[in-house]
Amino acid sequence: MAGQQFQYDDSGNTFFYFLTSFVGLIVIPATYYLWPRDQNAEQLRLKTLRRVHGRCLWYRLRLMKSQQSIVPTLKKAALLFGWAIFLFLAYKVSKLDREYQEYNPYEVLNLDAGASVAEIKKQYRVLSLKHHPDKGGDEATFMKLAKAYSALTNEESRKNWETYGNPDGPRVTSFGIALPAWIVDQKNSMLVLLVYGLAFMVILPVVVGTWWYRSIRYSGDQILINTTQLFMHFMYKTPTMNMKRLGMVLTAAFEFDPRSNKEAIIRPTDNIEVPQLIRELGNINVKKKEPPFCYPYSLKARVLLLTHLSRMDVSEDIEEDQRFVVKKCPALLQEMINVGCQLTMMATSRGGLRAPRLTSIENCMKLSQMVVQGLQEAKSPLLQLPHFEEEHLRYCISKKYKVRTLQDLVSLKDADRRSMLRFLGEEKYDEVMAVLGSFPYIHMETKLQVLDDEDSNNITAGSIVTVTVTLTRKRMSDMFEKEESPQLPTEEANSEEQGDAKNKSKVWQNKNKGAKKATKSKKKKLTKKKPVTQQQVKGDKVKQANGNVAGNESAAASKEEEEELSEKGSESDEAEGNKDSPSERDEESDKQSDTEVDEITGDDEEEWEALQQSIQRRERALLETKSKVTHPIYGLYFPEEKQEWWWLYIADRKEQTLVSMPNHVCTLRDTEEVELKFPAPSKTGNYQYSVILRSDSYMGLDQIKPLKLEVHEAKAMLDNHPQWDIPETEEEEDDQEDSDGIEESEEDDEDND
Repeated sequence: MAGQQFQYDDSGNTFFYFLTSFVGLIVIPATYYLWPRDQNAEQLRLKTLRRVHGRCLWYRLRLMKSQQSIVPTLKKAALLFGWAIFLFLAYKVSKLDREYQEYNPYEVLNLDAGASVAEIKKQYRVLSLKHHPDKGGDEATFMKLAKAYSALTNEESRKNWETYGNPDGPRVTSFGIALPAWIVDQKNSMLVLLVYGLAFMVILPVVVGTWWYRSIRYSGDQILINTTQLFMHFMYKTPTMNMKRLGMVLTAAFEFDPRSNKEAIIRPTDNIEVPQLIRELGNINVKKKEPPFCYPYSLKARVLLLTHLSRMDVSEDIEEDQRFVVKKCPALLQEMINVGCQLTMMATSRGGLRAPRLTSIENCMKLSQMVVQGLQEAKSPLLQLPHFEEEHLRYCISKKYKVRTLQDLVSLKDADRRSMLRFLGEEKYDEVMAVLGSFPYIHMETKLQVLDDEDSNNITAGSIVTVTVTLTRKRMSDMFEKEESPQLPTEEANSEEQGDAKNKSKVWQNKNKGAKKATKSKKKKLTKKKPVTQQQVKGDKVKQANGNVAGNESAAASKEEEEELSEKGSESDEAEGNKDSPSERDEESDKQSDTEVDEITGDDEEEWEALQQSIQRRERALLETKSKVTHPIYGLYFPEEKQEWWWLYIADRKEQTLVSMPNHVCTLRDTEEVELKFPAPSKTGNYQYSVILRSDSYMGLDQIKPLKLEVHEAKAMLDNHPQWDIPETEEEEDDQEDSDGIEESEEDDEDND
């Protein structure tokens, strides 16, 4: 390129600038993302959870991990080393001399700026005699002096210096490349080429290829694609899946196969310990030859899962493998629920496919609760509490207390609860109450409507129904009552309420009707007034003559009543006479129509505001990313800290089908609003659905709320609607307005005539 010159960095100065920038781009973001968080904050958090979660397995493992881990120390050391290199390079750059300096002829001649020509000539003569090569001076210095003298005395040179900063005129632009010259030296060409080829043709493709081939094996939820296909095959093959079959399909996941997952391990001691556990467990379909249930990895995972649900003790060698299996189960069960929902949607949209039954999907949810709590399906939910054993349940289910659920335990009086749990000491009793108080209690409210419709409360055939469910989380400790307390809602209580709703409503209605009649009769008696007769007036006059003060007061009161009655009668007569006039009747009818119009517009405005609020909520939900950290669950035998999440869905329990897909609520800390949408049935009539809330971690806290749906016929579409009569051109609109104005003027003239 003309007028430009490229040169490599022989001195290495510009290379230090490049190296400092490169190291800074790595060290600064790495410090922000990789610097270990405050360990004291984590220790304080664990300390606050100790009173409730101190006996949990995940809590004890977390304490051991925080004490033994050296990873934070290694991270800190590596980052500090990087910062040391960065600061050293920055110090090195600050000490480098600037290669480019602005040319100033006055400084060369040791003169002040603005010196006269005589002073310049005099100073040049003195310095030239001193530095002339013939006098033994330096030639380079003499050339600088001559150049400076010419720049200050020659008009052309002075003009070039003022314009371009150089007496010789514009110079060639020089670009420095921030690489040392030895990189392009011919002697080192083979070495540089080898390094470039190794970095960009071997290392980079291997790293990218390894990452790519690993990532395509997993779904977005970090579940193996092969596992998802396995679940889909068996859920389609067996739409109704009992708990035993579900456990076999779950433990056949490829996450437990060492060939697909390096975290899974097959130990040499498995041939001894696994058969021993099988004998202790009993019948677990060992002889079933259906693949992959007969494979060694699947059999081992199934045995470890069943021992966890039975709370059996295992050896230290196999305990680590059991924790690995248990940790993987909640995510795999969530994937199985997603697969069941996909098959249900495919069956409803295409037809001809077998959709999984509702019991299969609900069994997945129940199994998740069982895995987290380490309990079998038939066990009492009271065993989730610490210090509760099988032999203690007989105190709870006795005829005196009849406590079978956590809600029953909360609803007891404090004295009865302490008497029932007398087998516990004071410390154990306080711990049980602390744990029970930390359990969640969810208040659920539902609102049924059809959005984007004129009448949001009218459900027509085929319309999209939106059920807005408001979930409010409270602690069980808020429900403790010293005296009598209402029964907390459970799945069984809700089903009983559905069965007895009709009888209860009838009894309540009769009571309310009787009370209303009594109040009405009392009001009528109080408002009735006896007519005043002449005899009563005469009697009052006689009492006045006898000097009775009370009689005087009553007489005065009777006169006032007569006057009031006469005034009311006259007013009523005038009002009746005024009503007979046609003008006032028209005015009243106009007022009534105006009030009706105002009520209608008010209702429309309220519906419009509600619609706008719902749209704003949806937009906020799309933009906001809420944290999935809600509340740590209490699990005595679960090896990993898990957050408290829920499933919310609508189902037809009579037909055993899903009405809306389960919504996995992962952000419920205090209050959460969830919208469930589903198409209304195509046939008119009354339908009975259920809004179901299930925990993915706790047993016995599920809730079922009835949802009644009355489907009407869809409104017929109008063929000739006024809003569809759109004029083709603006001229037609103007003509129509002119014709309307002419017609109105003619009508006014006729009225005047």
